[in-house]
Amino acid sequence: MNFLTNALNLARAHRVATTLLFLLVFPFLMPYDALSVNILLFGLYAVGFNLLFGYTGILSFGHAAFLGVGSYLAGIVMVHFGWPWWLAIGVGVVSSCLAGAVIGYLAIRTRGIYFSMVTLALAQIVYYAFYKAEYWTGGENGLRGVKVEAFDVMGLHIDFLNPLSKYYVILIFVALALWFVSRILNSPLGAVMEAIRENEKRTVACGYDVARTKLLVFVLSAGICGLAGALRALHLSIVPIDSLHYLLSGHAVMMALLGGMGTFFGPFVGAAVFLYLEDVVTNLTRYWMGVVGIIFMVFVLFFPKGIWGTILHQIERWQRRQKGAA
Repeated sequence: MNFLTNALNLARAHRVATTLLFLLVFPFLMPYDALSVNILLFGLYAVGFNLLFGYTGILSFGHAAFLGVGSYLAGIVMVHFGWPWWLAIGVGVVSSCLAGAVIGYLAIRTRGIYFSMVTLALAQIVYYAFYKAEYWTGGENGLRGVKVEAFDVMGLHIDFLNPLSKYYVILIFVALALWFVSRILNSPLGAVMEAIRENEKRTVACGYDVARTKLLVFVLSAGICGLAGALRALHLSIVPIDSLHYLLSGHAVMMALLGGMGTFFGPFVGAAVFLYLEDVVTNLTRYWMGVVGIIFMVFVLFFPKGIWGTILHQIERWQRRQKGAA
């Protein structure tokens, strides 16, 4: 019991380091490297969504807009203006934050399902705006030519065509994002976020500016999703128009619920389960979405805390029983 308790407490105290240690060896647990890169990217996307949904209790159906804006703006400055890839990532993040500020400002006036519907509607407007801007975005064919040339850093030759090398380059940015999220959660802002999730009216009564906090969290969430989008553009060497599609907003919801809302490591678990199921089921039937949907409903009905959330809950219950028996 003491060993398990100490290990769990150590993992919680150093959650960023623990998560990164697992992600360092993760590619060797997957059947092929490209799948591990996709899981890493969508895990980061789900982390951004989880900051808003899991920790603040605000459900958005429009987060694909930020993934897509990050992808497209990073790709546009590379393809049309010849900017370096590392600077393009910054452009993608800033652009997504600006999009988050606009959409959040318009949507934050509503609550509940109305908020979710407004974010969905605004995200669709973003989708069609990029779809029609064919000169800049390539329209339905997507933006092509987002290419990262091989480069040298600290004596290492990095070839972005090598999926394993690409994985570890992307992991550096994921590590920075996870550190940033952890700092937010450990700050007074993180405490206010959880207070809003638990009881918004009481948080207002305590004197906190709930509307401003929601908008700030919405922008931060958008920026993290934009980082995932920019990195995805570099990974694919193309920005497909479905980067802005509402189905990807649904994917963020499913990954957060599968992994466990309000857990630090849960989004990566949810992304891994979802994408691995997709990879396996698509080889068996073209109706993979129906099969994955059924599995998702089973998890929601019988494991409402998600996979990682349920594991943590069961460990905590076992610890309480052991303490009671002692």
